[in-house]
Amino acid sequence: MGRRRQSETADGRGGAEATEQVAGESRTDRLRIRAAWMYFVEQMTQNEIADVLGVGRVTIVRMLADARSRNEVKISIESELSEIVRLERALEKTFGLQQALVAPLSAPNADPIPAISAKTGSFLSDTMKSGMRVGVGWGRTLFSSLPFISAKSLTDFKVISLLGGVGVVRRFNPAEFAWRFAQIFQGDGYLIPTPAVVDSVETKIALVERCGLQEVFEMANVLDAVLLSVGGIASATTFSRGGFLKEADREALLARGAVGDLLFHFFDRNGDLVDHPVNSHVMSVDVDRLRKAPIRILTSGGAEKTEALLGAMTLIAPTILITDEESARRMIEAHAAQAS
Repeated sequence: MGRRRQSETADGRGGAEATEQVAGESRTDRLRIRAAWMYFVEQMTQNEIADVLGVGRVTIVRMLADARSRNEVKISIESELSEIVRLERALEKTFGLQQALVAPLSAPNADPIPAISAKTGSFLSDTMKSGMRVGVGWGRTLFSSLPFISAKSLTDFKVISLLGGVGVVRRFNPAEFAWRFAQIFQGDGYLIPTPAVVDSVETKIALVERCGLQEVFEMANVLDAVLLSVGGIASATTFSRGGFLKEADREALLARGAVGDLLFHFFDRNGDLVDHPVNSHVMSVDVDRLRKAPIRILTSGGAEKTEALLGAMTLIAPTILITDEESARRMIEAHAAQAS
């Protein structure tokens, strides 16, 4: 049904071209093709489509007329976006998401981070509003999304870092990301000025209760949105680069079934936290508080993160998932294999 993207040529043109293509993709085009897919393929009513896309029925009528006038709808939907829309709808139905956003890749083996980051930046530009309290994580994907977020001034906009920092300044320091994200919207940033991992539960309690951190943690109870990414356990590179995870710890986590981490909370394929001391020594907001946020954005992808993404679907129950087309296919196929 969907045609191969013209940018997917045999010469394997790189991530920069794919990133520009994703960044320049028209939101109106995406909505129009989604509406056409739902109406002509899924046979949803115009009112049902309006509810899903969050627009009025009149807008849906206009979109469907535009799709026909552009010859995007014949016997099937003929657009380079149709396969992407199919994957998005499949993710939404399979994992109960409010919305899935899938970034196209220039080649199956291309680095997915630039494309996912561009898609994430575009989404955040449209989603962040005045008066919001947004909790943020860290990682390469989130840092790479910063150049793609449109700067604007939002009133009463607060950004809360959801975990402590690292002992050595790195490119992906969580405090750095939270501060820069707040700057883009001229908002206020709230940090957890501690290491990401401490030596004991007693130290963690003391830091929260005696060092003025209680207020920051309490803000996590009233978040409007959380912005998160997951890490894979195969190498746990982001975690180990901060000096927090020894190889023996990684092997112990693997032995307990860990497939990835969310804010340094390690979990298994079923989305359950594994039994390991590191999960109680992390200076981060606990998962139960994160699940209270009405908007839960998870952005991540890559072959090494398939199991982590599947576990995160249960652990954090994201409302929004942003990933790449190859990761989307792997997630859908893996879920189907597990269910069979």
